[in-house]
Amino acid sequence: MRARTRRLYTFGIAALLVLAAAILAFFALRENANLFYTPEILAEKGMPKPGREVKVGGWVEPGTLTYLDGGATMQFTVIDNSPSIITVRFTGVAPDLFREGQGVVATGSFDPQGHFTARQLLAKHDENYQPRELKPLEAGG
Repeated sequence: MRARTRRLYTFGIAALLVLAAAILAFFALRENANLFYTPEILAEKGMPKPGREVKVGGWVEPGTLTYLDGGATMQFTVIDNSPSIITVRFTGVAPDLFREGQGVVATGSFDPQGHFTARQLLAKHDENYQPRELKPLEAGG
């Protein structure tokens, strides 16, 4: 076999391997993409299938946090920069950073009526977060 033919085969095999790796990476990333829905996205694209586990995220609207069932279940509204809202119900212990006006990502599912029931809450904080224990004492307090 001539050197030119051998180079052509080597280049062809390398190109096929790179293409196969790119296709595998594309499918792996598509399968494992773990993004969350905001109220605006849900309003534009519609609700996901009932029972399918999804994440919803946004800000906990101030004044909407209520406790149901003797305090075991909390209900609150998630908002973003649109007029759309998502009402979330969660039974369990909320993270320490969870409060009204803060960011939240809730993992759970929608029922056929469009109500979201979360099984996990993740509280988000801004880049200036500092634990209460480490905050300097305020003057006069």
